[in-house]
Amino acid sequence: MGSSQRPTIERVIDTDRFPVATPGAGRDAVVERVRRDLAVDGCSVLPGFVRPGVRGVLEAEGAAAAGFAHHDVEIVNVYNTDPDPALSPDHPARRTTERGNAFVARDRIPADAVVQHLYTSTALQEFVAACVGLPQVFELADPLAGLTLNVVVPGRGHPWHFDTNEFTVSMVTREPEAGGVFEYCPGIRSADDENLTAVTAVLDGEGGDLVRRLPLRVGDLQIFAGRYSLHRVTAVGGAHARHSAILAYSARPGVVGAVTRTRQLFGRVTPAHTDADRVRVDSLMD
Repeated sequence: MGSSQRPTIERVIDTDRFPVATPGAGRDAVVERVRRDLAVDGCSVLPGFVRPGVRGVLEAEGAAAAGFAHHDVEIVNVYNTDPDPALSPDHPARRTTERGNAFVARDRIPADAVVQHLYTSTALQEFVAACVGLPQVFELADPLAGLTLNVVVPGRGHPWHFDTNEFTVSMVTREPEAGGVFEYCPGIRSADDENLTAVTAVLDGEGGDLVRRLPLRVGDLQIFAGRYSLHRVTAVGGAHARHSAILAYSARPGVVGAVTRTRQLFGRVTPAHTDADRVRVDSLMD
């Protein structure tokens, strides 16, 4: 789908089941469903959100962009912060692991890609805002992190972490042959409580009752409170990578990622990261 054939929302989204652009009882019912899921689980999945005929396009576009992923195994903690020797040895920020997944930055995803169209869609943004109970959501001001493709190659996973933004909209664009399961701990922390004891328990493998597993398929839309829910993707098996598009919005305009985290994820930073004051959503570690 080139820029001269930019698809309409109705061609991409199954608007018969998910009338995101049409105010009324049908849209209200979907919004209420998502709100209920988020209140209970911190996560909502709308299966088959993208029409079957577009799913192959999503997969092909993701496969083409995956070659631009920044592959560099990093030693990270769940907050993706620099080591701090002032913290106690048992603090979860002192627990490190390899981050083996890779990210394609937004400026490497073609402007006419379906995911770019979805990310900038006013109708989708208004729908997401309604689902998360906000008057408006904003695209990130971050030129690299607003829209990304997460690439997890066979033998690698995306370790336990928290997101920078309060919530994330995402969809798998290529499923792995094995593994690559999304696991999360809903609401394990809040904007004013890191809940270090519970986070530590999960990292130690002792918080099984806090962990939920969620199968995701190409074309499903996931809305997830990733700022407050510890989450990961388990190791991928089989012959090909797992791809997922991440559409990051914020409740505030101007949100830009931290320099350290941006360099970890993309191997580079831009003047937007180094020259401007960061807009933060809370005072958590990150």
